[in-house]
Amino acid sequence: MQEEDKSKVVNALGGMKGIIDSTLPSLIFLLAYDISKNLKVCLVVSIVVAAVLALYRLARRDTLMHAISGFLGVVFCGWFAWKSGTAKAYYAPSLWKNSAFLIVYLFSIIIKWPIIGVILGPILGENFSWRKDPKRLRAYMNASWIWFALFGIRLAVQYPLYKANALNALGVANIFLGFPLYLLTLWGTWLVIRAVPTTKSKPTTEL
Repeated sequence: MQEEDKSKVVNALGGMKGIIDSTLPSLIFLLAYDISKNLKVCLVVSIVVAAVLALYRLARRDTLMHAISGFLGVVFCGWFAWKSGTAKAYYAPSLWKNSAFLIVYLFSIIIKWPIIGVILGPILGENFSWRKDPKRLRAYMNASWIWFALFGIRLAVQYPLYKANALNALGVANIFLGFPLYLLTLWGTWLVIRAVPTTKSKPTTEL
């Protein structure tokens, strides 16, 4: 697989910009709460940061999908924390999201429609012909296991901290389980799928 394919893979799975757009507002939320101890203030600050990131992407004509999804995520987390009246509730939707992805990825592997293959197949010109290529199918399944592990690790670390009301530890864990772990997952995904040649797509794809 060529360097161009690597760029396609990284961008399709979030990329550096997507990681920044989703991580920075959470960091700002934690810092603002530690300083002000005012839930309303830190929610407003984190939402403003997310909005500025989205506007910055728009001004640069970058891909807005991750910036917008990050902004909407921050707004929803902020709303939920505001309704709950506790700062730790800001991180509850992240637990739900990771739980949902954990189940979806596991199910996709069990039925041999691994999510990573579903996402990357069309982008890499394979469509779904990789399902008839045992080696390529196995590569996508292994890559999907890596993402399954990502969500599992996040839950294993964050949920006990959430239950223990350890806000600072939860916020710090959210950062390290976001940016560094996400980069490691992207790198592992690329190593797995680049080791097996892409499958040539046939004119008529049978699902």
